[in-house]
Amino acid sequence: MPGPRSRVRRHLRNLLALARTSASRHQVGQARWKFLTWCADADIPEVRTLAATVDRWWNEIAAFIATGHSNAKSEGINRVIKLVARNAFGFRNAGHQRLRTRCVTTRRARGHLRTA
Repeated sequence: MPGPRSRVRRHLRNLLALARTSASRHQVGQARWKFLTWCADADIPEVRTLAATVDRWWNEIAAFIATGHSNAKSEGINRVIKLVARNAFGFRNAGHQRLRTRCVTTRRARGHLRTA
């Protein structure tokens, strides 16, 4: 039998999977209620914290479910920029630091474009 953490993942995945189904607002509301109710009944602090986070970010999650679009790509690029900036800390020339960040975030550097 799956543990409570795997069940909460399953409930959250079921909620987010509605983005690919053109679900009605009623269906989304039912899935949200089911997820939050299950989390509230769970006697696990981390699960309750997750439920509070989902509830706090519900407008953004609902927009994702309605449109199927997220800002994951831009968030990933921002994470890489911060990482490179952290590694390049100490460059005396801000232009070099900016150039290094730009080079790392291009498609060629990330491996999307292959040259023969």
